[in-house]
Amino acid sequence: MLTQQTRGPADGGSSTEAVKQGRAAEHAMDATPHQTADAAKLATAVQLPHQWFVACASRRLGKRPLRTRLQDTPLVVFRDNEGRPRALLDRCPHRNVPLSEGRVVEGRLQCRYHGWCFDGAGRCREVPGLEGEADLPSRRVASHATLEQDGFVWVWSTADEVPSALPFRFPHLGEPGWGHVRRSYEVEATVHSVAENALDVPHTAFLHRGLFRKASRGIALEVIVRQGPGWVTAEYVGEPRPEGLLGRLMAPGGGTVDHVDRFFVPGIAQVEYGLGDGRLVTTSALTPLTPLRTAVHTVVSYRLPVPGFVIRPFVIPIAEHIFRQDARMLALQTQTLRHFGREAFTSTELDAIGPIALRLLQKASRGSERAVEGGLEAPVAEKRFRLNV
Repeated sequence: MLTQQTRGPADGGSSTEAVKQGRAAEHAMDATPHQTADAAKLATAVQLPHQWFVACASRRLGKRPLRTRLQDTPLVVFRDNEGRPRALLDRCPHRNVPLSEGRVVEGRLQCRYHGWCFDGAGRCREVPGLEGEADLPSRRVASHATLEQDGFVWVWSTADEVPSALPFRFPHLGEPGWGHVRRSYEVEATVHSVAENALDVPHTAFLHRGLFRKASRGIALEVIVRQGPGWVTAEYVGEPRPEGLLGRLMAPGGGTVDHVDRFFVPGIAQVEYGLGDGRLVTTSALTPLTPLRTAVHTVVSYRLPVPGFVIRPFVIPIAEHIFRQDARMLALQTQTLRHFGREAFTSTELDAIGPIALRLLQKASRGSERAVEGGLEAPVAEKRFRLNV
């Protein structure tokens, strides 16, 4: 299942429609049956402490509190008096109703049931009718550190903890000559499955036939896989311009593709193409709403030989069609995993990033693999093989 969350005015949608879609997306999680008990048996469904994840696009967080989930934990996100995002456990300590049903009053979150008010740190600041002290330890709500960056609200996955790092930075934002398209979706799949799908080359000639690649042309590429602390990349060397529509739009005169796929802990999937004078970088921040449902926050950055207003009407519908095809296939995969109760994967060297990304995520779940903040460190492992396209 694919749920597009919002399109704001900058993306061509009306603000009213954005609000309607945003509220619908909030309730979609409750309307969809989540089977989390069987997720414990899945190797690809991991819990990731001490990591930054995107809670929402900045434009979605206005004056009303926003309900979301992070690793199956209900959270409420709101803005304080200074406009800073705050995140609390979505449960009032008084009678355990969702705080997201309340409202923001003078920068504090007020419970709709009895009017208890909480600040951004989760401290109870007011109990209407109570003459005594409101702020007691038993009345506090678990809080999560937040940071607004690159047009997104990020939330630290471990409650009541000072973050030990900064979130990932989306590339090329604000750079001259670059255009950007933002989209947010929800997919019925684990973070690992979504990342592997985004970074998988062989499926593009079949599931997306004709959109970027076509059937094999008998061309042998060299694939260089490099791995370092918290990251893995795959570089594809020697591919002529693909014959699909996207390839023709990017480089009408042909040329050779510079293609690198990257995965960063805890859930950043990035695909970069250089073709002629054009460059296209698709970066997706993946947020585990539940073990088997992932929010995908994507920024497509492009620098192309033709003006953006010319190519956007063609590229955006193609990209959204590709996202829908991938989401449907991932949902089918998740249905199969639920039916059988576990993975039974077998891989080849053509699965360049997926198995390594899974090992990195499993290490991160044990707290032994950190996220990547800036540039990549020197790789600790490298392998090469051939791929026919």
